[in-house]
Amino acid sequence: MAVLPIRAWPDPVLSAPAAPVAAPRDVETLARDMLDTMYAAPGRGLAAPQVGVLARLFVMDTTWKEGARDPLVCINPDIVALSEEMATMSEGCLSIKGVSLDVTRPAWVDLAWTDLQRVRHQRRFEGFAAACVQHEYDHLEGRVTFDRVSPTARAAAVATYETYLETTR
Repeated sequence: MAVLPIRAWPDPVLSAPAAPVAAPRDVETLARDMLDTMYAAPGRGLAAPQVGVLARLFVMDTTWKEGARDPLVCINPDIVALSEEMATMSEGCLSIKGVSLDVTRPAWVDLAWTDLQRVRHQRRFEGFAAACVQHEYDHLEGRVTFDRVSPTARAAAVATYETYLETTR
C-alpha cells in the first residue's frame, strides 16, 4: 500500500462536493491507501477529497491510538438521522495542520454506508466517533472546520493556520 499526499487548505478540491462511487471495487486500493495515509499522518479519519479524489469515500478509526486498530471504510455514506442534542468538541484536521477548533455538532448520528465487501450497513455513532463521522462527511460536501465556526473564530483560526504554515516551511 501507499501513503498519499494530503491536500492542504485552501486547495480548491477541499471546497468541491464529491461524486458517488459507482462501484465499491473501484476504490479498494484507494481505501487501503487512505487508511495507510491516515495512520501515518497520524489521524483518526480521512476523506477522499483530502487526497485529491472527489469520491464519496472516507475512512476512520477513532480508537486506534488507545488500542488495536479498528478501521472503518465508508463508501457512499448517508447521514440518515441526527440527534437534536448538540455537543461541542475540539476538532483538528489533517488538511489544516496546526489548528484545533471547537465545533458544535449533533451529539449522535446514524450513518448508512457500503463497505469494501459491498455490504450496506447502518449504525449509530456517539461522542467522538459521531464528531469524526460528521467531520469526514463534511469533506464529502466540500466543507472544512473553518466553515463550521463563527466568522470571528474562523478569522482567528485562519491566522493561526497561516502562522503555522510560515513556521513549518
